[in-house]
Amino acid sequence: MTKPLRDWLSEDVTAVRGKPVQFLVERHFFRDPCRPVYSDPELFFAPADGVIVYVREVLPDEPLVHIKGMPYTLRAAMRDGSYADASLVIGIFMTFYDVHVNRIPYAGHLNYRELEPIDSYNLPMLDVEKELLEQLGPFEHDARYLFSNQRVVNRIYSIELGQPYYVLQIADYDVDSITPFRIKQNQHFAQNQRFSQIRFGSQVDLIIPLSERWEFRPLVAPGLHVEAGVDPLVRIVDKSGFGITGVP
Repeated sequence: MTKPLRDWLSEDVTAVRGKPVQFLVERHFFRDPCRPVYSDPELFFAPADGVIVYVREVLPDEPLVHIKGMPYTLRAAMRDGSYADASLVIGIFMTFYDVHVNRIPYAGHLNYRELEPIDSYNLPMLDVEKELLEQLGPFEHDARYLFSNQRVVNRIYSIELGQPYYVLQIADYDVDSITPFRIKQNQHFAQNQRFSQIRFGSQVDLIIPLSERWEFRPLVAPGLHVEAGVDPLVRIVDKSGFGITGVP
């Protein structure tokens, strides 16, 4: 369930935080706990476990954050200079203590494209994780990985909404692949169904293009910890006054 970061650390992480790295890798990191499967056509659920680091509506060339004075835009994130939609973007930083299985926030057909690191290797995220967990503060200072690291852009088309949305997965230094559970493109996934895994630290962004028909209302704020498939991130409101099911 959604918790302030301080509460999540004290309630869920304290028991394992002092354990050796080998123990965490062998006994903790690769867990995939059973969770209730929620289905609600008026909600986007969290695609990943982790800490909310930004919630913003931005134009394609407008900065999500500034990293050492450099603007990190939506086009830079997706590595697509032609991306033209103003969008709601919610960033989730996955710490070493989080479950790293990712889930589909809203049912639809998934296509993905893999993008290699811009540099010869992925930049580490460890300093960002330390800053988040030790200072409970902003993460932008050492987040240069946002520009360069390997990523997968997952495009999910929703028939109910009549539009696509995106789940952007960004890999950490120790990762050489982001692993989709289905290789074939254009496959249908149910809401909150498992679809991929990123090993060790990483980041997952939910990107929802703004719509003339739908209003997308964020339900979370930076500094909260969320769980994939459990915690809703966005409520969908029909601007015409009718719900997704056609009922006022």
